[in-house]
Amino acid sequence: MAVLGIKAPKQDDWARLRGLQFAKLANRNNILTRMIAHAIAALVVGWVYWNLVSPVLLGVWLFCLVGAISFIGHCDRKLAGAENTRLTQEEFYRRTTAVTVVSLVWCVPTSIFALYGTLADLLTLWTAISALIVGLVLIVASAPLGTLIFTSLTGISAAATCLFLGEYPAAAMIVFFILVVTTGTIESARTYMTARIAEAGMAEKSEVVSLLLREFEENQADWLWQVDTKKRIRSVSPRFAFALGKPLEEIEGNSFLQLLAGDSWESGQFSPSLHELAEKLKNRENFSNLMIQVTINGRSCWWELSGTPIIDERDVYVGFRGVGSDVTEQRESSEKIAYLARYDTLTGLPNRLMLNEALRDAMLYAKQWRTRCAFLMLDLDRFKAVNDSLGHQVGDKMLAKVSERLKELMGENAICGRLGGDEFGIVIRDASAKGSVDALARRIIESLSQPYDIDGNTLYVGASVGSAVGPRDGKTVEELLRNSDLALYRAKDEGGSEHCQYEPTLHVHAEERRKLEASLRHALERDEMSLNFQPVVDANDETVVSFEALVRWNSEEHGFVGPDKFIPLAEDTRLIIPIGTWVMEQACIEACNWPSHVRVAVNVSGEQLIEPDFASTVIGALSKSGLEANRLEIEVTESIFLRDANVARAALEQVIALGCTVALDDFGTGYSSLGYLRKLSFSTIKVDRSFVQGAVQGSAESLAIINAVVAMAESLEMSTTAEGVENAEEAEFIRKLGCKKIQGYYFGRPMPAHDARQIFVREGLRRA
Repeated sequence: MAVLGIKAPKQDDWARLRGLQFAKLANRNNILTRMIAHAIAALVVGWVYWNLVSPVLLGVWLFCLVGAISFIGHCDRKLAGAENTRLTQEEFYRRTTAVTVVSLVWCVPTSIFALYGTLADLLTLWTAISALIVGLVLIVASAPLGTLIFTSLTGISAAATCLFLGEYPAAAMIVFFILVVTTGTIESARTYMTARIAEAGMAEKSEVVSLLLREFEENQADWLWQVDTKKRIRSVSPRFAFALGKPLEEIEGNSFLQLLAGDSWESGQFSPSLHELAEKLKNRENFSNLMIQVTINGRSCWWELSGTPIIDERDVYVGFRGVGSDVTEQRESSEKIAYLARYDTLTGLPNRLMLNEALRDAMLYAKQWRTRCAFLMLDLDRFKAVNDSLGHQVGDKMLAKVSERLKELMGENAICGRLGGDEFGIVIRDASAKGSVDALARRIIESLSQPYDIDGNTLYVGASVGSAVGPRDGKTVEELLRNSDLALYRAKDEGGSEHCQYEPTLHVHAEERRKLEASLRHALERDEMSLNFQPVVDANDETVVSFEALVRWNSEEHGFVGPDKFIPLAEDTRLIIPIGTWVMEQACIEACNWPSHVRVAVNVSGEQLIEPDFASTVIGALSKSGLEANRLEIEVTESIFLRDANVARAALEQVIALGCTVALDDFGTGYSSLGYLRKLSFSTIKVDRSFVQGAVQGSAESLAIINAVVAMAESLEMSTTAEGVENAEEAEFIRKLGCKKIQGYYFGRPMPAHDARQIFVREGLRRA
């Protein structure tokens, strides 16, 4: 079946073998010979049955025969070059179909024309077809399936006709002929295919050997070498001389080791690898792929040598013979890869992998000598603002300068590296001295807080440091890294530019934070969130003009969780996005229950503003509730502009274009208030409660700030809201300062939606 092409065993590339098998069919002389044979056989048919069969029927048959022969010739011509490719199933099936069509055309004379003539006419016809079959066996032995199809169909047709005419001996002879031809065809094809496979294999092997020989001859980095019993060069190879950079006459008879050592031979300070080579030669040991550092014309190179001792016919040692290659480039590449795997490319400091190894060694040292080691993890403060405002190129230069300052602070007892981003790590091998860790951390914070001059910009960043001491704070590398990270997180929480040492209580905070985060992820689906509303009143008549929507969380697992606790967590985990969307939708729905002149203010986080679909979120909340856009006020703080000022500004401009208003909360506590007041059309400036309380208590600075804000707001046609008013005296004081609106416990604490609605009921009764 495999020889015929019906099956393809898995152990060989039979698609390639099929190409070898069918390639001969595309030979032009082969195709022409077969066409001539068919033409001669067709003339015999015409000569025998010209007077017996209708000329029209003969003409139709001849026309079909010409078409079938043309079709099979076209198929065979497409097989040109098949020996260099793989025969596809489509080509195989097309050729088989063409042979079948030709065979069926030739069945017409043996099954139809023969009925009009005598047995002698049929035998004459079968003789012509038999000659055609034998010719096919000889000419297309490489593709036996076609021959078998033609033989079987025409033979069976002729035998069936003989049986119909009662000529049983003639039918038996035809069947016998079919069997003989079938056997001979398969064996001939098997022999042909075996020869072609062997021929192709030999050609491939010859090509591989030629390629290897040519590669060896053309590659000047490979050479042969030979030394005698005294390790002197003998039978110098020209390429070996080229590799040494010396003429042949200067090399012959010289010491092999001396040539490899170069200028360092006199001093004896050559590489240990040459010592190893000398030992191999001395002990007459075989060696393979031995890496040797050699000096060629003052340049250090790496060679890879293999050698074996030479024993003559009398079993006497006469020297060494071997091959060598210059692998300097490969060695340098591998060293570079090893460097990149252990060092940070930007700063040149050890990376996380090497720091882990150094910490592991320090912990082993501490365990062996009963001392202490330490790991400091530090993170740059305000680095993101530099990166976002001036670009990553300036940020990379700053990281390089930070690494230089860190290197200057490291002694022999410490190693610093970059963990990633703006995070660095320091391993202290021996931290037994009391206060040594804190002293180094303070020096780091002080050094990194100094100004940086980069591309004409004077920049300031600080550093927060967390430390853990081993084995007290952790007995494994992973524990020390985790605990120092917890300490760093604590230092960042305390405002930055601080050093915090690890304490076991930090685990409690971290675990509490983890559990809070897990619960917060399901707070909305569990319907644990609710809204409170705090009124904002007109400073003159003390009527409610708006409510600020404040989200509250009453967890099933943790009870009531304060906003100061879960809001920062939501921002860190980006859960503030779905929570903020829910708050806006619910606030707008509740505002529809208030009088038409009362607005609702919704606080928006910077994380929400940088979302591409923030404006769509606002539109969705308004359309879902049916609230007019001018009754929704978006409250933001100045900190949102530190993340991505352009994106935040674009988002707020889209909201303003919808008809909503924007209020700037906690004014005066940020960094660039005046700049953003000029760029964006804020409707309201909210004065932070710290200034309000300061002014009430007589602080001249706070009073001056409030007066300036009020004056500036009036000139920019903005309203002002004073926060944190807690009694009538404070309200009167703020009213005299010119603030338009007041918010504080004096006029109402944050309350549920039902209580907020009762305010309007009471106001209506009071007016009545």
